[in-house]
Amino acid sequence: MSDVSWLSRSALLLGNDGIDKLQSKHVLVIGLGGVGSFAAEFICRSGIGEMTIVDGDVVDPTNRNRQLPALATNHGVSKAAIMQERLLAINPELKLHVVNTFLTPEKCREILESKFDYIMDCIDSVMPKITLLGTALEKNIPIVSSMGAGGKMDPTRLRITLLPDTYQCVFASYVRKRLNKLPNAAKIKAVFSTEEMDKNSMIMTDGSNFKRSAYGTVSYLPAAFGGACASVVIRDLLGLPIEMAERPARISHKTLNKRKNKNPNRS
Repeated sequence: MSDVSWLSRSALLLGNDGIDKLQSKHVLVIGLGGVGSFAAEFICRSGIGEMTIVDGDVVDPTNRNRQLPALATNHGVSKAAIMQERLLAINPELKLHVVNTFLTPEKCREILESKFDYIMDCIDSVMPKITLLGTALEKNIPIVSSMGAGGKMDPTRLRITLLPDTYQCVFASYVRKRLNKLPNAAKIKAVFSTEEMDKNSMIMTDGSNFKRSAYGTVSYLPAAFGGACASVVIRDLLGLPIEMAERPARISHKTLNKRKNKNPNRS
């Protein structure tokens, strides 16, 4: 029998039934960078019984300003391997599966052949994110997706809503446009920020791993995104309410509604 005494403070809030329910769930976390590393740890500390973590990257010196696995002593070491050790140190009884690879379309379909109760999408590259979200929808697996955390500094501007209702987030607009042909895209919950992105913080990259550019980051903002994503997963698994942000009246759905009228299968 599992020892859940370390979750006694959580049980005061969630109840023993809540802890038991979380112990029976399997959560997939894809991407262990600034958002995903914190999201994975928050999920682990919640008492989830089974997790799968996916990331093929290694620690780079530039990761140290915001990523949980990154230290001055482990440059070049696999992020997935570091998080594996950390998560099992938190909960030795966690049933943990580690996939140390980048997400290709083929690998995405292979991973999602397993049964998951929830997926956390913490990928910061558009095409792998689109692949994951589309495949999750095909498999009818609940998913929460982190939008753009780069170029922003105010954690009080974070919001949770359904993907079609995101606004003032450039990254979210890219994702919406690529998923607008899927009739069930509105099943995706998204964490986004209404803060205007500092475009002057952008740098170009070598284009590896589907990423051609990156924006400046500050230590706490990706972690805040990770916490919001984890909260969605935990509350949904426990059947607790989540307040969805509403699109402001000045940002109407007229364009979206026109598309729906032309093709009722689009959302």
